[in-house]
Amino acid sequence: MSHRRSGPHGFTLVELLVVIAIIGVMVGLLLPAVQAAREAARRMSCSNNFKQIGLALHNYHAAYNAIPIHGTGTGIAPTGNAANFWWEDSDVTSQGELSALVGLMPFMEQQAIWEQISAPLVGRVDKQMIAPGGLVTNPWPAMGPSPEDQQYPPWMTDIATLRCPSDPGKGAPTSGRTNYGMCMGDSIDTITHHGYLNDRLQPRPGWDAEQYRAADRGFFGVKRSGSFKDVLDGLANTIAMAEIATDIGDRDTRTVVSRTNGESWGANPPSGVPGNPSLCQQNNQVDPLAPRFWKTTAPPDLITGQFTRGGVWSHYQYASTMVNTILPPNREACGGGWQDAMGIAPPASRHQGGAHVLLGDGAIRFVTDSVEAGNSSAPNITQQFNPGKKSPYGLWGALGTRGGKETDSVDSI
Repeated sequence: MSHRRSGPHGFTLVELLVVIAIIGVMVGLLLPAVQAAREAARRMSCSNNFKQIGLALHNYHAAYNAIPIHGTGTGIAPTGNAANFWWEDSDVTSQGELSALVGLMPFMEQQAIWEQISAPLVGRVDKQMIAPGGLVTNPWPAMGPSPEDQQYPPWMTDIATLRCPSDPGKGAPTSGRTNYGMCMGDSIDTITHHGYLNDRLQPRPGWDAEQYRAADRGFFGVKRSGSFKDVLDGLANTIAMAEIATDIGDRDTRTVVSRTNGESWGANPPSGVPGNPSLCQQNNQVDPLAPRFWKTTAPPDLITGQFTRGGVWSHYQYASTMVNTILPPNREACGGGWQDAMGIAPPASRHQGGAHVLLGDGAIRFVTDSVEAGNSSAPNITQQFNPGKKSPYGLWGALGTRGGKETDSVDSI
């Protein structure tokens, strides 16, 4: 009499396929949640970085009773063409082009970088002179060369605190990048160009200074010293800095500036970009099939390479380290000329639906793209057009002015 051997049975092919299908469905359901959790962690880290910058700003003010100047440095070169125009490159001075972030370095635990910048730095690789024995005889000057110089190590360094983990941009052709820029207010008429100084970094005459003063409405100003007491609207209701998204080579309207869209000087109302901040969108520069990107045919005329948004953390120019509260977050960057001219520079981020801002009191807020922003085609406030009046850009514009006397509160965001 034969007996059938008993033992454990294996899975049938159908059972295996069912199990695999169930696992696949579960992975498909869980993956978006995992990705969302990772982005939430990156967003929190981004906010924490911004908080550290806010603390550095307050510590700087506690030490000097002032905020760092945006557009400062060792002055203009003593000889050569750079001695006539601040915008010319110099390897012996920084041409008054350093951003406020440079001054914050020792207050944000970047003492090593600050020591490299604040003292002559040996180890030059361009135009260096080698003395007998192999010693470099002309080190980099204290406070560095022009920020455009990509041979100077500090300007090429990515500072961890200045980078948002959600932003994938890195490396050439930019220098050291930043995801956080200084808020210049709600008017760009002349103010993001020279500031209160002329081509040789000398004070401008009275009428010229009045022109700049009328448009200088932000927490920071070009080549202007300031302090917390200047923020008449209250630190808790005034944006000091905001996020910048950096370029990844895809013609993103937020990270690459369209230039040559016109400037204005003394016009009433202003012309060009100051006269219509939405000019780039309205004159058919944005790809209609991909509204987040510029068209691949002219216009636009784009500022690419080193001078994309956030591409040089040490440079004060608007393309690199400025934001303004004219167009709402994640709108297009629309310039009136070169990267050191003036342009509309909205905050932007890789987060969904908005961007972080740093208020003057050190608080971090997330402002959505749908923030109430008034009339995005309205002319800027200038000396010739509505000087001293309420911002035409709604709650968003009001939060960017330091003394506009608006009653809007940040709690309205």
